[in-house]
Amino acid sequence: MLIPGYAAALLIGVSLGLIGGGGSILTVPVLVYLFGVEPLRATGYSLFIVGVSSLAGAVNNFRKGYIHLRTAFLLGISSIVTVIMVRRLLLPAIPEIWFTSGSLVVTKSLATMIVFAVLMLFASFSMIRTKVPVVTNHGVNRLNAAGLVRLAAYGVLIGMVTGFLGAGGGFLLIPALVFLVGLSMKDAIGTSLLIIAMNSLIGFAGDWGTYAIQWELLLTITFLAIAGIIIGGILGRHIEGAKLKKGFGWFVLFMGVFIIGRELLK
Repeated sequence: MLIPGYAAALLIGVSLGLIGGGGSILTVPVLVYLFGVEPLRATGYSLFIVGVSSLAGAVNNFRKGYIHLRTAFLLGISSIVTVIMVRRLLLPAIPEIWFTSGSLVVTKSLATMIVFAVLMLFASFSMIRTKVPVVTNHGVNRLNAAGLVRLAAYGVLIGMVTGFLGAGGGFLLIPALVFLVGLSMKDAIGTSLLIIAMNSLIGFAGDWGTYAIQWELLLTITFLAIAGIIIGGILGRHIEGAKLKKGFGWFVLFMGVFIIGRELLK
């Protein structure tokens, strides 16, 4: 399954380059089903792949002036702390076997894949919707105390998604940056990539020493994802991103349903 897996890794990057997000949601399924990586370890590998890929995208957006650094660090504080707590404290405390009912045994790995599939369903709905958020004030909101609390709460939610499942959570971040902070879509995408990169790479660093890392596999997939981002960026100049995003959303929806069915029926 190596060749299909490498092709999928390239396509993950292409989707990130074309539509600015969404591709990272497929990283864990690709690692589990095409490379045979155990689900919980796959979430850790995904943190590295998503983190490095997002960092490459963030650097490109920073050069274009599409990152709001103050917002990235404000939102990043609560999300980074949450990621560290989840990876170092909560995940190790979760029992390997949750419960049994007849022939059904619900393990930590099974629960991880089911929850991840549900996340994919939510992400697909976000991508399928064609309506683009519009900010009427055309500027960055000055957050009051309540706004800062909401932003911090959003950071905790993003940190939980990243920490537990190894997914970037861009489909949650971008609406928060648009509606709560008042960023434009381009600034929201760039700022989101920086937040995702910080969360993911710090989360991966928090895993250090907890399991053996297959560096050759990890670096190969990461390289292919970054190459895909470059290809996607080139293709994006000639292809309408909105239609691609909707089509990719339907694909993610199909994959989420497939994973639920596969995990429950195997």
